[in-house]
Amino acid sequence: MHSSLPLRAGILKRSSYYNSDYRSGAALLRARRPYLVKNTLTGLAIFGFAIGVFAFTLKAVGQETFDDVIVPSDPQVVAPNSSSAEAARLQQIQNQSPKTPTAQANGMRS
Repeated sequence: MHSSLPLRAGILKRSSYYNSDYRSGAALLRARRPYLVKNTLTGLAIFGFAIGVFAFTLKAVGQETFDDVIVPSDPQVVAPNSSSAEAARLQQIQNQSPKTPTAQANGMRS
């Protein structure tokens, strides 16, 4: 099948900016030339902004200390059929006082 068959049938309109094999023609390259530097700088600025946001996010998450997360002390081994040991362990976890988050843990600066 020939690549320009739809063009001969009149389905697609041939653009003067592209060659018969749909590659950029000389006119298209000349038309794009004035915008090449500006488009390149704009693309680099958008790319730099995206990388900056990504790096800032990683840095901000890396500074999190997770002080407000309650981590139980050493885990106790509970026998599978021992309900009293399990109840004692649950009671111990419930009796732990929760840590109060500090202003620094919440991201506030003093």
